[in-house]
Amino acid sequence: MRAGVSAPNIVGRCREMLEEARERTLALIAPLSERELRTQHDPLMSPVLWDLGHIAHFEELWLTANLDGEVRFGEMPGMFNPFEHPRRERGELDIPTLEQTLATLAAVRERVFDRLDSMGVDEESPLQRDGYVYHMVAQHEYQHNETILQALQLKAGEPYQPPRGWSTPSRDTRPAPTGMVRFPGGEVPIGTDDRQSAYDNERPQHLRSVAPFLIDVTPVTNEAYAAFIAEGGYARDEFWSEGGRAWRVASAANAPQYWRREDSQWFARVMDLDGPVAPDHPVCHVCYYEAEAFARWNEKRLPTEIEWETAAAWSPEHGAKRDFPWGNEPPPDRSRANVDQLAFGTAPVGAYPGGVSALGCHGLIGDVWEWTSSDFSPWPGFEIFPYAEYSQPFFGNEYKVLRGGSWATRPGAIRNSFRNWDYPIRRQIFSGFRCARND
Repeated sequence: MRAGVSAPNIVGRCREMLEEARERTLALIAPLSERELRTQHDPLMSPVLWDLGHIAHFEELWLTANLDGEVRFGEMPGMFNPFEHPRRERGELDIPTLEQTLATLAAVRERVFDRLDSMGVDEESPLQRDGYVYHMVAQHEYQHNETILQALQLKAGEPYQPPRGWSTPSRDTRPAPTGMVRFPGGEVPIGTDDRQSAYDNERPQHLRSVAPFLIDVTPVTNEAYAAFIAEGGYARDEFWSEGGRAWRVASAANAPQYWRREDSQWFARVMDLDGPVAPDHPVCHVCYYEAEAFARWNEKRLPTEIEWETAAAWSPEHGAKRDFPWGNEPPPDRSRANVDQLAFGTAPVGAYPGGVSALGCHGLIGDVWEWTSSDFSPWPGFEIFPYAEYSQPFFGNEYKVLRGGSWATRPGAIRNSFRNWDYPIRRQIFSGFRCARND
């Protein structure tokens, strides 16, 4: 074996990770016809067939073209470059057929595995060391799995028939956890120095002085959010910021996306299931402005992302940071968090006692992405790696940070340090929130 090349077990792990990611992608699209895959169901989302082509060409770019020597570009040129073709335009592209796209996915994967098997992983290359670039490509596919599900929630015509694999647990007879927990203040490490899985915007780990604060034990529930609506929350300007009022008027929203009122009860559709809104589940499909308004109505505020990560990661007892709320044992699994998609919906708050953080918060990983009050900005000492287009173009005050993942997030694409971001008006994402308050 040539110097710097990894042992076979690393090669085997990389193969297994990529194979498992592809199995899930193909399982999610299996119920859909080519017409449904080609249809752009909403201008906010790509046709699913575009996502599949993008997955293939991103893998080819990073696991063949960019593996040796200087990185040529971060996103492939042409039809599947997301910067050249914004989502609203992708329905007009001459996307290859499903048969052609599947053939491309398979051919790219064959070339990737041929190279991996013959040359291994170069441990002297920062891009390849410990399989970093393979983790990046697998994680990219995981993230597109969730994007595909966002598009399918918006699907026109017959609802998507998801390939359910399991059900979420109930809380049995245990009462729902309530209230807030307190962080007493102090210096806390934020971010990570991990170079196996973490994206550049998560690095480097650095100390922050965090003032004392209180944070909700659980995400805000449907029942609590329905009370906000019942008290005229959408009509009362005092709860809405200037941007929130403008969005509310333009959108004419009066409830979370997919909610509708029938007689005296709220109903909602989740994929193919349509029924009464479950009162003890986290509210989902709310935008930042809705979360912000609810928090003001409740005489609280949204947490900063540093407060959120403190609540998720800091263990006062051990004086140490954790990779996940429950500890350092990755990845999240179904005993600790509602992740990995195949339940296709949220769970009751408090249904995963094994996932409670050291500070005492439930549900910080899974169920719903949680809006924070923070703009998406680089951490001190940020360095682009391995390409600028993943993070850097989005830094600034246009985007708000979300944390924690959702039921539609793959386990390999979430951790305490993971930072998601979106426009504050977005609701098609599986987004909720919890509140905080100054101590």
